[in-house]
Amino acid sequence: MQPNQPSPQEDAESTYYQPVDDVPVADEQSQPMADEGPIKLPEVEPIQWRSVEYLHHTKSPLWYVGFAVVTIALMASAVFIMNAWTFAVLIPIMAGALLAYSHRGNAEILYVLSSQGLYINDQLHPMEDFKAFGVLQGVPLNTLVMIPTKRFRPSLTAFFPIDVGEALVDLLGGYLPMQDVKPDAFDAVVKKLRM
Repeated sequence: MQPNQPSPQEDAESTYYQPVDDVPVADEQSQPMADEGPIKLPEVEPIQWRSVEYLHHTKSPLWYVGFAVVTIALMASAVFIMNAWTFAVLIPIMAGALLAYSHRGNAEILYVLSSQGLYINDQLHPMEDFKAFGVLQGVPLNTLVMIPTKRFRPSLTAFFPIDVGEALVDLLGGYLPMQDVKPDAFDAVVKKLRM
């Protein structure tokens, strides 16, 4: 081997690590960097609507008569059958609270649905808290049902008008799967009692 010539190993290293000045630099905006992390979905236009807190059912005078008869019957059974005087006193208190609750004002709520989650009067319910959603079609309002990831947490429901329904389902469908939902037993009883 001649002293002037570099060894094959040195020659390979010098060509491998040789600085290159004439390579065009890519425009920073044209190509994303590989080490920027996961690609984020584009922000979607939020959907905003107002709706009532609950559906108000008008009650006939016959409904109030039936309610009074049931209350008196429960009080009588508590006293004469179960001999539970404390429970007999609690029944009219619970009946009065139920009547007062059913006559409370029906507030209008502002809903905003975005990629972050569902805002209900400025309170955020993040999208990560839900595993699926469903829609109950009803008259006069449809109901959005958000199914939580936590097992014993109740579903979140929100009424929405028909004109935002398609956009609402499209937005949620990009983040959560849609499931068939049915009214639960409590909702069915409340509707039947017109509460």
